[in-house]
Amino acid sequence: MNVTTSDDFIGVQPQHPFSKAFIVLGYRDGSISTIPNNFFRDWLDEEAKVGTFSIGKCSGIGVGSIAKYDAGLQKLVVGKYVAGGLRLKFLLNGQHDMRTISTSMLSVYGSGLNNVPPPQYSDTVIRNDVWIGDEAMFLGGSTIENGCVIGARTVVPPNFKSEPYGIYVGSPARLVRFRFSERIREKLLELAWWDMPMPWMQRNNDRFLVDLTADEGRSMEILAELLRAKNQSVEAMVATKT
Repeated sequence: MNVTTSDDFIGVQPQHPFSKAFIVLGYRDGSISTIPNNFFRDWLDEEAKVGTFSIGKCSGIGVGSIAKYDAGLQKLVVGKYVAGGLRLKFLLNGQHDMRTISTSMLSVYGSGLNNVPPPQYSDTVIRNDVWIGDEAMFLGGSTIENGCVIGARTVVPPNFKSEPYGIYVGSPARLVRFRFSERIREKLLELAWWDMPMPWMQRNNDRFLVDLTADEGRSMEILAELLRAKNQSVEAMVATKT
């Protein structure tokens, strides 16, 4: 399995307190991401040997979760600050063709028969700052946008596309509401705080504790302050490189 992550990755942390249940990825700024043991599976429920998985820093998938890779044709991409619950399932492919006489994979049973190549989903993408409840299931080709919440036991159908900061529940997944007003959602997407380095997060941590649903005017002020702080930080980083 080809696993990729953020550029400041420094290695797997086998002595970390979480290492009994997870593969713990360490980063230069002291942060971690976690991948549950036995996460990568194939259709025989053995460890998948092919495929690509990408995970950003400060993300974790819960114990008992699996990502099912049947071939190296799809990848699962998980962004930064993603909080995944227990026993999640990412079924990246494994379709059968329904347009022929039989849906059976005739070639599997040792009889010398052939079947058409199975259809394939596109990549499954979970963007940044997404919270996923326990036992949610994702079918291939789905994209979950920034800031979403996926409720426990939600079934995300194939090729599903969410709205940023939406809350989705049910089978199939349906939008029940947004986390914030439209103005705040737009400002949060402009801010894209998950791309900022850890020292910036530490300096501005207090602003992340504010209830953005209590007072829209004050919330917009806080987000504007964060955006200015971000721009100043980016300008300073550019200046040091020139």
